[in-house]
Amino acid sequence: MNRTELIDAVSTDTGLTRQQAEAALEAVIYEVTAGVRAGNPVRITGFGTFKLRERKARRGRNPQTGAAVRVKASKGIGFTPGVKLKADLNSRGVIAKPKPAAAPRAAASAAPAKAVARKVVARKVAPAAKKAAPVAKKAPAKAVKKVVAAKAVAKRAPAKRAPAKKAPARRG
Repeated sequence: MNRTELIDAVSTDTGLTRQQAEAALEAVIYEVTAGVRAGNPVRITGFGTFKLRERKARRGRNPQTGAAVRVKASKGIGFTPGVKLKADLNSRGVIAKPKPAAAPRAAASAAPAKAVARKVVARKVAPAAKKAAPVAKKAPAKAVKKVVAAKAVAKRAPAKRAPAKKAPARRG
């Protein structure tokens, strides 16, 4: 799987747009890189740990000529898989898919602004509409509260049972 395929898979699994999935992947890669570069291990519970691995300077050999070569010190990265990742790799069962993402916050905050705009427009148009056609009256507030309360009672989960009591200890 390459980067594009990974972005598409994340997008379909989570319900995010392709741009949001790509931004999320970019953020994860950036944070892992920055954390490991600073020398801090990055632990993703259930997945694994990324650690900085420092290699010392050493002498190596040029494979074509056999001449001795100095190899500079360098930094690498090590990955230790987590317990859940190992278990998922070794099981024959189906891997659980991630839950779809919740509605984005930006869309939720934009909705009230649109509703306010609609109310303002409705207020401006209302005087002309009153003359043209009579407006239907709303249901009394008490009746609406009773219907809402009845629905809430119907949706409640059944009461939980008390835990079973332990049998008295035997003397023997």
